[in-house]
Amino acid sequence: MYQQSYDPMGNVFLSTVVAAIPIAVLLYFIALHAHRDKQGVKHLGISAPYAAFYGVIAAFLVSCLAFKMPLASAVSAFALGTLSGFLGIIWIVLAAMFLYTMSVVSGKFEVVKESIVHISFDRRLQCVLIAFSFGAIIEGTSGFGTPVAIAGAVMVGLGFKPFQSAVLNLLANTAPVAWGAIGTPIVTLAAVSGLDEVTLSAMAGRQLPWVSILVPFWLVATFVKMEGGTWKEAFEVWPAALCAGVSFALMQFYASGTNEFHLMTDVVAGVFSVICTALFLRFVWHPKTRFLLRAEREALAKAGKNTATATVDGTTWKYKYSFKETAYAWLPWVILIIC
Repeated sequence: MYQQSYDPMGNVFLSTVVAAIPIAVLLYFIALHAHRDKQGVKHLGISAPYAAFYGVIAAFLVSCLAFKMPLASAVSAFALGTLSGFLGIIWIVLAAMFLYTMSVVSGKFEVVKESIVHISFDRRLQCVLIAFSFGAIIEGTSGFGTPVAIAGAVMVGLGFKPFQSAVLNLLANTAPVAWGAIGTPIVTLAAVSGLDEVTLSAMAGRQLPWVSILVPFWLVATFVKMEGGTWKEAFEVWPAALCAGVSFALMQFYASGTNEFHLMTDVVAGVFSVICTALFLRFVWHPKTRFLLRAEREALAKAGKNTATATVDGTTWKYKYSFKETAYAWLPWVILIIC
């Protein structure tokens, strides 16, 4: 039976560098490898499946040549990883995307989107609510890039630029990712380490809440600077950012250490954050001015309106759905969360 050596090169630093070669190969091909498309335009980076293929080849070479792993063991390890991905992970992503697609086709996702958006028309707060709080719910139910796809699609539908939406959702996803796809990282770590699942979750839940508090501020500051805003405008919404971050962090800390909720930490924390932030903005505090997208500010400036205090057209932004319609639109997501 093959026993892995953690220092095959006789030098810890050199062994670490060699072990990192597959990761370096993957990152190089996905971000830096130059290629031309069919039109002859030069691009950096290739698609993820091809980059992963080259990473697998590098992993085979390193494991067999440097770590002296038998070829049969390397192939079986690759097969186990592939099957674990297909059987334990991909079905979660497919189910979540199927639910999302059904919601879009039926028109119910528009109700879900509007119910979140109407909490605040300030673009900074929309970033926090959609990318951070709602994105955490999506991360907890499906993970693996779906928050960027789903929450990002919501933001694009509201006028945010596609690349900007992807960047903001990736930033927001740093706090909840440990419990993505119904706690898959925690479950996997427990399986390979032999440590208790709840204990691992609780330890993560004692480290990440501090990050969760900071992420909304980081998110808002990044968005404001991307839109040509000032640092003053970035910190104008600090009470709401603090409310979203602290409420998420508190529930993340609590849920991660419980037998009942530790695998659904992201979901319950995201829901709690949305509720707390919505109530805070509704009854406690709301920014005196609205921050708009650069294109919106330019359009208002051309029309001779004050970009800081201009209100949107009431007929455009009036919430037109009843409580029953809103609850019905959210019902599939509620069932997904509960089950």
